[in-house]
Amino acid sequence: MSAFLHLQGISDLFRFFRLEQAVQHPLAAVIDFGKVREDITEKTLLSCDFYSLICKSYNRNNVRYGRKVVDFQDGSLICMAPNQVMELDNDFDPGAVISGWGLFFHPDLIRATSLFEKMKDYSFFTYEIAEALHLSDKENQILKDCVSKIEAELHENIDEHSQPIIVSQIELLLNYCTRFYSRQFITRKHSGNGVVTQIEKLLASYFQDRAEKRLPTVRDLAEQVFLSPGYLSDLLKKETGRNAQDYIHYYLIEEAKNLLLGTDKSVGEIAYVLGFEYPQYFNKLFKQKTGKTPVEFRSLN
Repeated sequence: MSAFLHLQGISDLFRFFRLEQAVQHPLAAVIDFGKVREDITEKTLLSCDFYSLICKSYNRNNVRYGRKVVDFQDGSLICMAPNQVMELDNDFDPGAVISGWGLFFHPDLIRATSLFEKMKDYSFFTYEIAEALHLSDKENQILKDCVSKIEAELHENIDEHSQPIIVSQIELLLNYCTRFYSRQFITRKHSGNGVVTQIEKLLASYFQDRAEKRLPTVRDLAEQVFLSPGYLSDLLKKETGRNAQDYIHYYLIEEAKNLLLGTDKSVGEIAYVLGFEYPQYFNKLFKQKTGKTPVEFRSLN
């Protein structure tokens, strides 16, 4: 049986880590894991109301995120959105050497800024732990520098300049994360190519064997290749120029063309065969992707 703990604010975070220093800012914090006491006595499921970026070096793996154990030995970075769940095991080694940093910020800090709208573009907050960002020493130092500037500002007296300065540094850090993930996709290109091949086989198989009368979803494909939907979509985008949803639509439209030209089925029947509940949705997607309605495409060809 696991205990469940939800941290609502930055003060809860300080109490959880048993940090004695005062909270410097009500909506953001930088934690030095070298000063943290980890004495968890039972398996704990932990969630927070704030964003968390954790870069930690630790010679024992006692943290799970999603379904995987976190390997913090190589300076990996994990990014968690509010209300995601991390599992902490109670097999802590008192002799373990811990270092690294954590950046935590509440959505209210960025709510009235342009960064709030941009957060949905940082899709790595939806990745599984197996898709953590593995940093080189140089990349790790760049992120440390950003975090150090945020920490320095958190120790200043709060004034009208505090929020824009902190938020701009957070945005800079997140943009670096985006760059470093792009590098990771490139350096792991062989692995990425394998995933692309798997996805192509899955979609080809799906449209050949129409046993299930529904459209495949991005989540369906992601589960088949053991990736999160966000990571799969970004990987496909880097490898092929199409995200996961575009990939599904590409195969769907190609199969629709085959059925329109190779059978006498009505457009409504074809829509049903392809997994559409309503033919008008099929018509709309087909025209969006080809510039013609299904009837126009059939008559012209």
